[in-house]
Amino acid sequence: MRRSAILCINALFFAAGLALPCLAQEKAYTVEILQITALEELQWVYEGFLNELEKDGIVQGKNLTVKRTIIDFDIENKTMTKQIKAYLRIRSEAARIAKEKPDLVLTMGTPATKYAKDKVIAAGIPLVFTALAFPQAVGSKSLTEAGPGFTGSITYMEMKDALKVVRNAFPDIRIVGIVHSNDANSIAHVEEARKQGPAYGFTFVTKQVGMKEHLTPALQELQKQGAQAFAVPPDPYYELHDHEKASELNGFSKATRIPAFSFVIDKIPGAILYVGTDFGVVGSLAGRQAVKILKDGAKPETLPILRQQPLSVMVDTKLMQAFGIKLPPEVLRLARPVD
Repeated sequence: MRRSAILCINALFFAAGLALPCLAQEKAYTVEILQITALEELQWVYEGFLNELEKDGIVQGKNLTVKRTIIDFDIENKTMTKQIKAYLRIRSEAARIAKEKPDLVLTMGTPATKYAKDKVIAAGIPLVFTALAFPQAVGSKSLTEAGPGFTGSITYMEMKDALKVVRNAFPDIRIVGIVHSNDANSIAHVEEARKQGPAYGFTFVTKQVGMKEHLTPALQELQKQGAQAFAVPPDPYYELHDHEKASELNGFSKATRIPAFSFVIDKIPGAILYVGTDFGVVGSLAGRQAVKILKDGAKPETLPILRQQPLSVMVDTKLMQAFGIKLPPEVLRLARPVD
């Protein structure tokens, strides 16, 4: 009897020893990420997304497998043929992802979201979008509500909130020049600035240029129209070739003593003030959505679209001193130094 009892106890401990690792085993997650172009801002979004997941115990290389697909697209030399090829590539990747059934898909930017969304959602895979300004362009019901199977975070900013800060910073400026490309997101922001500007005492004079065109002739034209400052919109035109156009703005601004500010939270050479959305924060907000879906089992459509509030503010104090500009204390209290 005693021997039988000992054998029985040993068997129980042996069984428990096999069972415990199974009980302790963490759930593993697979996330697919789809984007077009390798812009610097999208890298910040990516890092913000992964950092937020890590805060909640979802760690790449541990219990998280990430497959990131970056579809190459030449923004500077885009043609209809290249756009069609990019569209077909997105559709192809979406079909592949639908078959592989990851736990979640993150799409960055309007094209990747717009042309991959339906196939991914139809496969029953939760989709979170990010790094786009206007969610209605990808089929969302509104700025705050997406729709069945998807949700996300956006770079949209209330232009009036940004203009309040700019008005406090530059009380004497009335006419602001903006040079922009044909990028849809940039055009939308410029139109919003022109629409909201008069309520804050601003008139925006604008000039559209091609991606390959130099900035200086456009700046000179706006100067003749009375521009007392220049504003940089969210536009890939200023990012190309390591911010080549922004450097051109810096040179023109210093030569003419016309200050510049940016609606982009990126170190744009020549900008004294920055007011806008931080791409790292936007990525973090997308990560917050993903955690609720992956760990809590939330359905994407129950999660409101998120955006950064309040906006980020940065100041280049060295450039401010070089221009002899003194920003009011209420602006400096909001701002962090560029460096």
